[in-house]
Amino acid sequence: MKRNPRIVGILQARTGSTRLPGKVLATICSKPMLSVILDRLSDSKTLDTLVLATTLLEADDELARVAEVLRLPYFRGSENNVLDRYYRAADFFRADLIVRLTGDNPFVDGTFVDEAVHCFLDSQPQVDYVTSEEGGFPLGLSAEVFSFRSLERAWREDENPAWREHVTPFIYSRPDLFSIKRMISEEDLAYMRWTVDTPEDLEFARTVFNHFGNSRFSYREAMRLLKEKPELLEINRHVEQKTL
Repeated sequence: MKRNPRIVGILQARTGSTRLPGKVLATICSKPMLSVILDRLSDSKTLDTLVLATTLLEADDELARVAEVLRLPYFRGSENNVLDRYYRAADFFRADLIVRLTGDNPFVDGTFVDEAVHCFLDSQPQVDYVTSEEGGFPLGLSAEVFSFRSLERAWREDENPAWREHVTPFIYSRPDLFSIKRMISEEDLAYMRWTVDTPEDLEFARTVFNHFGNSRFSYREAMRLLKEKPELLEINRHVEQKTL
């Protein structure tokens, strides 16, 4: 890894969704969710650039147009081979280090991204992949950090179409090939559901964002609110998460 690697956040998003079509353009605080995510990541101190990785489908033309309005660089690639889309986007934008983000997680903010990046950069010996998954964070407070070299190896060697749809399973399922580190939350809040995949999830997100009246509150402020007002978690507690 270079002493000063080029760090690129790649935000994966498309308008197609089986449970909530067009969710990435659904409004929160009167803005498309894509714009909200961009606002929340804008104070990251580690990202050199943030780009959108969407599909070549005609249905995602609108998403590309919104990105242009927001002056968000974007790359368009395969709908289902998302690993290929990620690799080509990372190569096009000359990434040394990639932060994987998704368009259905509006609660992630720049501070959380920076914590994930520093977890990667400060690891001795150097790791290949850092994830917040299964670390006790709310579902949807998620970031993955990995080297371009690791992404390229997965792109070349992963022959499982189901894994390629989810980008990183080849990496985190092969500790014999990759050095992996997990971020651990100070408190186990995995019972909180912060991702947006259903109408109830969207209602929950809108309720929290409306409480603050803007999109710039920190993820720690959201944690404090939901511990003080646990009844808000009932809005989408019953929703079952889709499995790989």
